[in-house]
Amino acid sequence: MRILLSPSETKSVGGAGGPLDLAALSLPALGETRRVVADALVDLCTSDPEAARSALGLSERLAGEVDLDARLWSSPTAPALSRYTGVLYDALDEGSLSGAARSRAEARLWIGSALFGLLGASDPIPHYRLSAGTKLPGLGTLRSVWKPALGCATSGWADELVVDMRSGGYHQLGPVPGAVTVDVVTEYEDGSRKVVSHFSKFHKGLLARTLATSRAEMTEVADLLRVARRAGHKVEHTSPSVVTMVTAP
Repeated sequence: MRILLSPSETKSVGGAGGPLDLAALSLPALGETRRVVADALVDLCTSDPEAARSALGLSERLAGEVDLDARLWSSPTAPALSRYTGVLYDALDEGSLSGAARSRAEARLWIGSALFGLLGASDPIPHYRLSAGTKLPGLGTLRSVWKPALGCATSGWADELVVDMRSGGYHQLGPVPGAVTVDVVTEYEDGSRKVVSHFSKFHKGLLARTLATSRAEMTEVADLLRVARRAGHKVEHTSPSVVTMVTAP
């Protein structure tokens, strides 16, 4: 079973690991594409910081992110699962995981990335700033760069249960054929349902933690539903490729 998560714009700074080593990351077939994207980002941030700030959509308050991107190859690294912060990752609460539960989570969790394509949970990465919708000089859209590379790298996942919780932009970087996506809706007293982005991230984090740490082997959607419901989540199999998580306001 593989669970695909969106990254977060907010990330921890620093780390105890050495500089970025692409050979140490999962899915080595993505190595060359990762290098191309990383070099384009570093070149932009070192040659024209103001243009980089504009391309990355950063306010003056966040201008320091450009300098961090410029030092991408020399910055310290940390495991991807602890590098990303924010609502989803707060709910997942990786810091509280230990022992066998952490090992299961590290084996099952994958994180989408505009810079690295897809990362294993324990892959060592530096702090960086790059979003799925960013256009880097000479590369065009990141979707055009990543889609063929990710398609090849994940082609061997066809016989596995893949639960894709990535948001739209990161899903489009490299859809995984046959994956089950997760929608989160808030159900109100009158029976109406609405998607609320903030709550969606939070509840995806809770569901990801439940699935990633479960002792159960999940090879079919029915297994996923059983594990989720036992943990108290309200989930519905709304179509062959969609699971809907229903939450209260």
